[in-house]
Amino acid sequence: MLRYTVIFLVIALVAALFGFGGIAAGAVDIAQILFFVFIVLAVATFFGSMKKP
Repeated sequence: MLRYTVIFLVIALVAALFGFGGIAAGAVDIAQILFFVFIVLAVATFFGSMKKP
């Protein structure tokens, strides 16, 4: 599960780099949506993979 979290985080950062940096001006909205979706998935996976005492 932690591996998928890291993969989602990297994809979100790449999407943010292209979307927020103005390199792909037409994809800004899509990159911002993907960025926040992947951040939510990353946080959910982190909390979901935590062992309960």
